[in-house]
Amino acid sequence: MLDSIYIGMSGLQGYSRGLKVIANNTANMNTPGFKSSSLQFGDMFYSNGDQSGTSRGTFGQLGHGLVTGGTTLNFRQGELRQTGNTLDLAIDGQGLFTLKDADGKIHYTRAGQFEFNSSGVLVNRLDGSKVMGLDANNILSEISVNGVHTSTGKQSNVLKFIGNLSSTATDQTVTGVKVIDSAGGEHSLTVKMTNTNATTVGSWKVDVSENGVAVGTGQIIFQDGKPQAANSKVAINFTPAGLSSIPLVLDFSTDVTSFGSSNLSTLAFSSQDGFAAGTLTGASFDAAGVLVLAYSNGQTSKGSKLALGRFDTLDAVEAVGSNEFDATDASAWHAGVASENGFGAVKSGMVEISNVDLSQEFSDLVIMQRGYQASSQIITTANEMLQELFSMKGK
Repeated sequence: MLDSIYIGMSGLQGYSRGLKVIANNTANMNTPGFKSSSLQFGDMFYSNGDQSGTSRGTFGQLGHGLVTGGTTLNFRQGELRQTGNTLDLAIDGQGLFTLKDADGKIHYTRAGQFEFNSSGVLVNRLDGSKVMGLDANNILSEISVNGVHTSTGKQSNVLKFIGNLSSTATDQTVTGVKVIDSAGGEHSLTVKMTNTNATTVGSWKVDVSENGVAVGTGQIIFQDGKPQAANSKVAINFTPAGLSSIPLVLDFSTDVTSFGSSNLSTLAFSSQDGFAAGTLTGASFDAAGVLVLAYSNGQTSKGSKLALGRFDTLDAVEAVGSNEFDATDASAWHAGVASENGFGAVKSGMVEISNVDLSQEFSDLVIMQRGYQASSQIITTANEMLQELFSMKGK
């Protein structure tokens, strides 16, 4: 009967540990990147029930209770939820983000809640550890926006036009032709088209000016209403005050025609390839985990790639808290980047929530409770039997 008490105690201890695991899972049901775990149960050693000690095989064996092993992580992907923060990242598929703490130790996480700190380095918001990327040599390095807070401007070189230049009109003036100079300044040119069909069939003289001051001139020629390839562009040199000369090409080759339309022309300025200097307005990551920087001048540039890790077996990973995991067997881990070699795609503006299944946890909770009650009843019954035995001996 004493053995029965010890067996009952093993049950109480085992189910108590099981309750602790369930409690931890349930408490973290809203923890980003959390992976639930389950406790492993096993039966304790056996002995032969023959009091003489004679071995009789498996016949008459008696067990000695319940034993618990370690916990097993469930790495099933959790739901991906929108957050509206472009530096909140989730991985749709396999892989974990790579972090480096203040001591230089590498950790991994599925909770991609990141930000740029005051030093311009991408860090984990929870503990400030650095988010690691891969440089051009595929070496782990920090991800930083230092030195890229501004985007240098680019002077205009190609001015494009669109529309129909009526072949029966005598002239057409296009105003507001935007040009960016080498210092990022903006200029507004005027382009006057004069019909010179009487001199050369299908030809137009092109005069360019700024505030009434001539800048340059040229000629374009149409054939059957379409610009001739060799005479569809006008090259001039524009010299803003105090700046060096800018070579400009007025391009009429693609979307400009010249058909008769009752002297009504729709020729207009379409676009130019220059832009002023801009400041950093936002940062995000694309599906391949590449840093994308956006600037106030409408330009974008790309930076480092996020470094991801994945493992071959659950035996090679352990939870260490703070939504992070460590590698226990480096040989079973692989490094790489998103959307390649089995790694999932990065989702910007999203975060992976806990994969805890609350209905399953409540079901397991009932089982643990019943097991604990049953083990407690075994101890109570064995105790009553011992008391009865002592009472009989006293008589």
